Amino acid sequence: MTHFDRSSEVRSEYASGNADRNVYLTFDDGPDPFCTPDILDVLADHRVPATFFVIGAYAVDHPKLIRRMIAEGHGVGNHTMNHREFSRCDPVEVQDEILTASAAIKTACPLASLRHVRAPYGIWTDEALAASASAGLAAMNWSVDPKDWSRPGAESIVEAVLTAVRPGAIVLLHDGCPPDERERGIHACRDQTLKAVSQLIPALHNRGFSIRSLPQVH
Repeated sequence: MTHFDRSSEVRSEYASGNADRNVYLTFDDGPDPFCTPDILDVLADHRVPATFFVIGAYAVDHPKLIRRMIAEGHGVGNHTMNHREFSRCDPVEVQDEILTASAAIKTACPLASLRHVRAPYGIWTDEALAASASAGLAAMNWSVDPKDWSRPGAESIVEAVLTAVRPGAIVLLHDGCPPDERERGIHACRDQTLKAVSQLIPALHNRGFSIRSLPQVH
């Protein structure tokens, strides 16, 4: 199993090369029945779209949240079925993690247009890239990581994003937590992320950025 970081095959931003000042907010590890609705409410209040990289097992448990994401104009991406690190899986398991998650998302919402996949922890392997490409999914990482999962405070999350953001930036945020953390009794508390997002959206707009969902892969 080969673990590597090759930017030519894993996209971390969507700079267009022209005057567009687009920024892409992405949320990992949901949907979560307690956190995700609040995130969706904030996005709706500000009328901005985002992209949610959802865990397949959670899509099975909470299909209404997947349908709400799609109905409200957000993108939905594949974040594997059970959030297993690719470098710890054999090739058959890697393929199963990706394909089963896509099937679960499509079952939850047949209108979902899956275009992107994000590896758990951003760790890619040759096998994972091959399986993603075979499934018609573009491998996606991020360029701005405020580490909101560590609960550094909403103000720190906002500052980290505003310091690093530039046109084409893909911002990593979280609206849930992985299954293995839940099994150990760790539960997501994303109140800081929620507060940060409510501050980030107007701050980004004030700096002349447009917030979009991830575009169609060409």
